Amino acid sequence: MATSAMSEKRVVLLCGDYAEDYEVMVPFQALLAYGISVDAVCPGKKAGETCRTAIHQLSGHQTYTEIRGHNFTLNASFEDIDHTKYDGLVIAGGRAPEYLAMDAFVLNMVRNFVNSGKPVASICHGQLILAAAGAVGGLKCTGFPAVGPTLIAAGALWIEPDTLAACVVDGNIITAATYIGHPEFIRLFVKALGGTISKSNKRILFLCGDYMEDYEVTVPFQSLQALGCHVDAVCPKKKAGDLCPTAVHDFEGDQTYSEKPGHDFTLTANFEDIDASSYDALVIPGGRAPEYLALDGKVIDIAKHFMESEKPVASICHGQQILAAAGVLKVGKKCTAYPAVKLNVVLAGATWLEPEPIDRCFSHGNLVTGAAWPGHPEFISQLMDLLGIKVSF
Repeated sequence: MATSAMSEKRVVLLCGDYAEDYEVMVPFQALLAYGISVDAVCPGKKAGETCRTAIHQLSGHQTYTEIRGHNFTLNASFEDIDHTKYDGLVIAGGRAPEYLAMDAFVLNMVRNFVNSGKPVASICHGQLILAAAGAVGGLKCTGFPAVGPTLIAAGALWIEPDTLAACVVDGNIITAATYIGHPEFIRLFVKALGGTISKSNKRILFLCGDYMEDYEVTVPFQSLQALGCHVDAVCPKKKAGDLCPTAVHDFEGDQTYSEKPGHDFTLTANFEDIDASSYDALVIPGGRAPEYLALDGKVIDIAKHFMESEKPVASICHGQQILAAAGVLKVGKKCTAYPAVKLNVVLAGATWLEPEPIDRCFSHGNLVTGAAWPGHPEFISQLMDLLGIKVSF
């Protein structure tokens, strides 16, 4: 990463086909942003291959719905993993754990991490793997409610989640009910690795809209919450508790990105009540939302406030359409964006920085810009630098 050196901490993220989309990508990119090396692996697959993911959410039915999520690219090969060279393990949830729990090599790896006393963090249905590995006997555990009977049968002291954000720690095992609990789940894992977080008492505002990119709102949102920041998400004409539908934008071999429906994102504050002066930084997610948000006068005023006050502003992908419309990308301002937004950036007077590769991010003064969600680790890390937030080991 360009702005902060990697720590010596190394962890494994256990993945599989149809793991829950958020439950692989949010911890993966958050931990990378904090300077932790993460090797994401799947049995039978090598570095550079992909796992399909699933978007799970409760939508008023008796159980969760499922639709296809992003394609998650592995960065290491399962067969090369030696647990003695790592400091911890994260097990993603979703449907993948059902079949991974039948893989003897997976169970052996999990037992090695558990028995070594290294932190093991498992979420949602991931605890099925812990149960199959014989790793939960006598331990307090939570999880998605439907896995409770299996964990009880495996000898766990089951803790019924009072909310779907619930997390439980017992010894070196951290368990969580669902991705709603990511902020605490990730924070507990960082602490178990020996990390300390400093200067995170910041207030951060997210400018959201319908069909913003799914990762581009939730990954930075939950990553900043995990650090201990107060984070508010607002959208014009909506209030706290209202939902914004999101879009999954992916790169699947076509001449431009594909789009699929994403998770519904829950707003945390009322747009009409926002006092921009009470926040320390602004984040603008990309996706399709910025093209219409750029037409809203109050959105423009908020963007101008942060830029003119020289508070940190982090904008990614198509988010720079809002900055261009606000007239704050003046001559001499350097930034990048999704390549198709170059026209907006250049016409607004800024100096264009080519995003090569696509995960490249840039800081110029108070402004952090990125081209697309693969750049989240650098994007979040550079915003942390501007805010003075540090994760130390």
